[in-house]
Amino acid sequence: MTDVVLVGLGGANGIAALELTQAGLDVVALEAGPERAASEMRSDEIRNDVREWLAAPKAHGEVPTWRSHADEPAGPSPWPMLMVNAVGGSTVHYPGLSARFAPWTFRGRSATEERYGADAIPSDSTLADWPLSYDELEPDYEWVEQTIGVAGQAGEGGRAFEGPRRSGYPLPPLRRSGWTELMDGAARELGWHPYPAPAAINSVPHEGRAACTYCGFCTSNGCHVNAKGSTDQNVIPRALATGRLRVETDARVTRIEVGPDGRASGVRWIRDGVERVLSARVVLVGTFTYENTRLLLKSASPAFPNGLANNAGQVGRHYIAHVTPFAYGLFPDKRLNLFSGLWAQATCVDDFDADHFDHAGEGFIGGGLCTASHELKPIGLARAPLPPGVPRWGSGWKQWFARNAQSIGVVGAQFDTLPYEHNVLDLDPNVRDAHGDPVVRVTFRPGENERRGAAFMLERLHAWLGAAGAEQTWTTPHLPIEPRHCYGGTRMGDDPATSVVDRHGFAHEVPNLGVLGASVFPTAGGHNPTLTVQALARRTARHLAANWSGRASADTDRVIG
Repeated sequence: MTDVVLVGLGGANGIAALELTQAGLDVVALEAGPERAASEMRSDEIRNDVREWLAAPKAHGEVPTWRSHADEPAGPSPWPMLMVNAVGGSTVHYPGLSARFAPWTFRGRSATEERYGADAIPSDSTLADWPLSYDELEPDYEWVEQTIGVAGQAGEGGRAFEGPRRSGYPLPPLRRSGWTELMDGAARELGWHPYPAPAAINSVPHEGRAACTYCGFCTSNGCHVNAKGSTDQNVIPRALATGRLRVETDARVTRIEVGPDGRASGVRWIRDGVERVLSARVVLVGTFTYENTRLLLKSASPAFPNGLANNAGQVGRHYIAHVTPFAYGLFPDKRLNLFSGLWAQATCVDDFDADHFDHAGEGFIGGGLCTASHELKPIGLARAPLPPGVPRWGSGWKQWFARNAQSIGVVGAQFDTLPYEHNVLDLDPNVRDAHGDPVVRVTFRPGENERRGAAFMLERLHAWLGAAGAEQTWTTPHLPIEPRHCYGGTRMGDDPATSVVDRHGFAHEVPNLGVLGASVFPTAGGHNPTLTVQALARRTARHLAANWSGRASADTDRVIG
């Protein structure tokens, strides 16, 4: 018996582990992957980006299936979907951009209705306000930035549209480059407000860890000098140092156990083919969005026949994936060297995020971050769309690339996709993993709101490249979707009829079950999710520690959700 069992030890539960152990609770973390070392990280695009070695072995065997409509069969996903199985989770391989959500994001429905009227929201959207505000989460944002070490610029020269903050960043911004300075100047010519990306990357040596070497192999790879702010390098070692955290690696949790009182009693897990049961007073599920949902749906019982915490039928609902338009530009007189540097070494623009501009007459709500980044690696560039008239293969393709590969720039946006009734996660009845468990089935298609919003963002991206001097610009022939930026499935809210967890992340129907991660987000926001995931994780753990009611016995301990 332990006080708290953490299912997964990544970006969310890594934060929770530190908060809980420092509060004096005994914690066991069950992580499906191994512990990775800096010596394993190599500058190898095939290994890292193409074969996605950090997702092995568990995630490769349970990739969700995909369909656009409920009346069609699901098949392989057309988009990359894998996460990392390792201590530190997906913070091991993420690009590190760590920005706060705009205050508007937390009240998107009410703020839209106030400014544009209820008809501005699509009738089939399940858009909801968050049950907490930016101001409530701000102390947790600050704590995460200071604790993991975020490099950035606050105040003058920083994010012009950022919500109020009580302190600056603990590290200066990552160094600028010719590309990021070029795009900064172009944005200013257009009257926009560019700023250097805030990143969980050491711009200078920090707490015994080296500074970034700008090697160009940050995304889809761990850091060879431990300069990335992944949780295995900061909060998890500190939690281990308390003596109250035990970590079990290669531990695959198969279900959450429920006692006769309907409360979570622990978890069932497997390692090396041997099944074990770990009893705990509180269970915190902090895996990826898909696995959070799958684990609850798999954990059916007489008390919860349709899945744990799912008697209201909300588990799997309100799924969201970012829509991510990109634009490319040719700068024939410039050597841009975008294969070097790192993705989070970017120039960012927030002028079209949230409700920072007047949406009246545009036909959509929401917005997103625009970025000019690095890490346009050779294979990624070869797979990218080409301008009209350029052949896709053969000698003509090779000749065009030989002349222009170093002169191609790319800018992108991530659009604040809305939740809809038709976008859901469930268990695929036809596809199972190697252990016989069903994989998650994604049913997702963007709405007209997203198509119009993406078109609007693309116009700005093309204008940005043009202002920087691009001779020619082009884009993808389809609307790109980024289902690794995935949200919903265990939405938070004050109403148990329309959400799975409450404002503190605890299940309405199972008060000693907490869910951490982007699966609790009511909306996607227009920025990368990790910093908000971690701020919410700290909030959940802080609430649990503050409301711990004693540890005398499993029967009498209670947690106020």
